[in-house]
Amino acid sequence: MPPDVDLSPSAPRICILLALYQGETFLQEQLDSYAAQTHVNWSVLASDDGSQDRGPEIFRAFAARHPAHAATLLQGPGQGFARNFLFLLQNAPQEADFVALSDQDDVWYPDKLERALRNLADLPAGCPGLYCARTTICREDLSEIGPSPHFPREPDFRNALVQSIGGGNTMVLNRSALNLVQAAAARASDPVAHDWWLYQLITGYGGRILRDPVPVLAYRQHGRNAIGTNRTIAARLARITALAQGRFRNWNTIGLAALDHAAPDFTPEARATLGRFKAARSGPALQRLRHLRRSGVHRQSRLGTLALYLACLLNRL
Repeated sequence: MPPDVDLSPSAPRICILLALYQGETFLQEQLDSYAAQTHVNWSVLASDDGSQDRGPEIFRAFAARHPAHAATLLQGPGQGFARNFLFLLQNAPQEADFVALSDQDDVWYPDKLERALRNLADLPAGCPGLYCARTTICREDLSEIGPSPHFPREPDFRNALVQSIGGGNTMVLNRSALNLVQAAAARASDPVAHDWWLYQLITGYGGRILRDPVPVLAYRQHGRNAIGTNRTIAARLARITALAQGRFRNWNTIGLAALDHAAPDFTPEARATLGRFKAARSGPALQRLRHLRRSGVHRQSRLGTLALYLACLLNRL
């Protein structure tokens, strides 16, 4: 360890939450990118969800090579990637000032944690904050395809209800946000995706979403991604198909159920929005459309919002 590394209590303590499952192919590169971070006061809590490969062994070897950074491996719940991340969030150490979510197959840029801390430092004391950022979409060999989408509108609960705009692999939560999430995760049913649920939850509580326009990691695309990028034309066509087949409505049903226990503690504005959105999912068509308009719920693009109203009209919301 370099002599100038600051692991004193005054340096913000970040716990990296790493979800593992059959990850041996790319895991070593991801772990090495932790070791290359410019912010060095980090630890790792990993949850293995039933791997039958060398992933856990690779992680233990990494832990042995980096004794200055606590690295702990837990047995995961074995219920899929979303529940595995909720399990990690629930088990994050109390001494952590921040937690950073991590997939097993990306490569972080060296300043990823530093950028997150710099952004979150501007929040008032006690304000729940969630940082997320753009990524560089890459092929399996890490050759670049291009940046992830830029979302022009400010993140808020009205958007979060119907769209996920922050990749979980970029997310960092401050302690205030983590406390809220841990309480909610203990009662929540399984969400569609952990990152979408976090966006909904933090905005529902009135917290702040800080979205960095600068890519912070290489987001590797391969045949085993739990969720891939939504940047391609094929992905957009898949979303249209999901709308037509009723999958979007099913996702919303699952997502709303995952918020049920937390919703009473949301801000009055978020509770009102949630109530109107739920009302827009049943009843006569014109009544549904009126409730949707009053809710203010929207996607990031005009075309996306138009599709939202079409879903409402077709009773696919």
